[in-house]
Amino acid sequence: MIKLTRLDGETFILNAELIRYVDRRGDTFVTLNSGERIVVRETMDEVVDRSIAYQQQKHFLPPPPVASSARLAEPTNQSL
Repeated sequence: MIKLTRLDGETFILNAELIRYVDRRGDTFVTLNSGERIVVRETMDEVVDRSIAYQQQKHFLPPPPVASSARLAEPTNQSL
């Protein structure tokens, strides 16, 4: 997810996975896979840099802990 700004100054979060391409025609246009186009204040390079940083960061996050059924089934070391 990346944080961007609409032309009216409103910030929003965009799922960077949905970006098809970014182009500049005076303003910066972000075109999504759906064909929807969003005009943002950020430059084309800023959008690309944020998208790349997002992709890099998501691969460095550790995976969530997984509950192991083997750990739950281990006998306790209690002596009788």
